[in-house]
Amino acid sequence: MSEEDKNNKRKQTLQQITDEGIAKTEKRRRVTKDQPDATLVEHLDDLRGVLIKSIVVFVIFFALIFLTIQFWFPYLIKGHDLIVRGPFEVIRFYLRTAGSLGIGLSLPFICYYLWQFMRPGLVEKETNFLKSYFPFMMGLFILGVMFGYFVVHPISYYFLIQMGQQNFDVLVTADEYMSFLLITTMPFGLIFQMPIIVLFLHHIELLDSVIMKNVRLYVYFGLLVITALIAPPDFFTHMITVAPMIVLYELSIYIVRIKERRRQKREAKMEEEK
Repeated sequence: MSEEDKNNKRKQTLQQITDEGIAKTEKRRRVTKDQPDATLVEHLDDLRGVLIKSIVVFVIFFALIFLTIQFWFPYLIKGHDLIVRGPFEVIRFYLRTAGSLGIGLSLPFICYYLWQFMRPGLVEKETNFLKSYFPFMMGLFILGVMFGYFVVHPISYYFLIQMGQQNFDVLVTADEYMSFLLITTMPFGLIFQMPIIVLFLHHIELLDSVIMKNVRLYVYFGLLVITALIAPPDFFTHMITVAPMIVLYELSIYIVRIKERRRQKREAKMEEEK
């Protein structure tokens, strides 16, 4: 075989491989619950779609907040006197505020997109739980943010400002105020997810009320550590912050106990029917 024939054959082989790859790409199916098996490339393709949709949602919220911040921010500061120290701080404040709130508002959508991505790999038991409790997750997140905004933030802000005014002329910049506001509100939206997390662990049979009672003291200690990390550094605010966390944990134990009793009744009823 001549050198020219070898080159032609090599080109034909490469062309055939390319055509087969294009054909497979065109026939690429979406990973679904009925057809969860897929190649690594297909999973990466789905993940890329999740990232693109998440970025688009974030950009939309970022632009919306950035363009409207001058209208709603005066209502957010509750009449506090704030300052800026220069023109660059103004644009930095706008960018940081739009970025932080954009991420917060995008989070439910990002979670939903991730849920769509992971759903084919979940068993029916996990899928049904997440579908049923998703509205409660959103409700608890909003409730946690409201608790931070109406309770923790004003009390801690007033306490720290009053403490500072005893020895200093306190001037608060808009950037510092917004950072403090986010620190005292957004983490509580995540903390208030505790009952959902506990119920999920119980649903997949990794946790029960007996275990929760036995580790109660360790959990309380962990909650105090978390409070020290997320709350302003004063004892009064720590107590206000840790109190609802303890209440949520005790409420979780109570809910798990009710679910266990219902399960025992169903099992007893099934035994009687047999």
